[in-house]
Amino acid sequence: MEDAGFKKGMFCGSQTLQKIAEQLQFLTPPRVTTMEVEHFDDNIGSKLEIMESVAVENDEFCLVNRRKKRAAVLICLFEGNEGELRVILTKRSMKLSSHPGDVALPGGKMEEGDADDSATALREAMEEIGLDPHLVQVVANLEPFISQHQLKVVPVVGLLARVEDFKPVLNTNEVDTLFDVPLEMFLKEENHRWEEKEWMGWNYSLHLFDFESEKGVFLIWGLTASILIEAASVIYQRSPCFEHHLRDFQQLQKALNNSVA
Repeated sequence: MEDAGFKKGMFCGSQTLQKIAEQLQFLTPPRVTTMEVEHFDDNIGSKLEIMESVAVENDEFCLVNRRKKRAAVLICLFEGNEGELRVILTKRSMKLSSHPGDVALPGGKMEEGDADDSATALREAMEEIGLDPHLVQVVANLEPFISQHQLKVVPVVGLLARVEDFKPVLNTNEVDTLFDVPLEMFLKEENHRWEEKEWMGWNYSLHLFDFESEKGVFLIWGLTASILIEAASVIYQRSPCFEHHLRDFQQLQKALNNSVA
């Protein structure tokens, strides 16, 4: 887990949020192990060339185009009326050329003036939904995720202690709807389903979650779903209840990169 600069005693909030802040200061998310990578051995021969090209491409992104190919999203958590952890999500505007109508976490690409990933996530949240950065205490950055376009996306975990002080102002060019969901739902089988997809000759599982509230019916899927599964697993310190026989896209990426290395 990347250091987000949190120090014990700095966060002022409920006991639940304080516990999460302290927990995330020290917890390191699990990485793909050698044993997991070995499951790919039988199929590596015919696809090694593809894997090597991905690795080279990733190196180029890191060294040459680092900022242009780096993004951050804000996992903004607050305590619900019943003491449950909830996360803020948006439904992207139908005006957008990229992923219109999709559910997403607030966030976007890093810009030249951003000091770090946290700055990117907080700036984007302010621009998209009017979330004042001073209301959010950043406590951790999770390991980066890789999009299908090879964009490195860093999930930034932030705690919103005074949710009543948050007065949303939506940028209607980017966001149609703002809503929130219980974080724990991303560990439960209820409302979860998955589909088998293919990327560069590899099969992987795509996670989808259906959610309904007074604001409408929403489908949370793809990268956003994978990030929230990981965040929930880290925070609740347990694995999802649902089973699937294929790795998701992130696990596939890590296994391929480890195999090439």
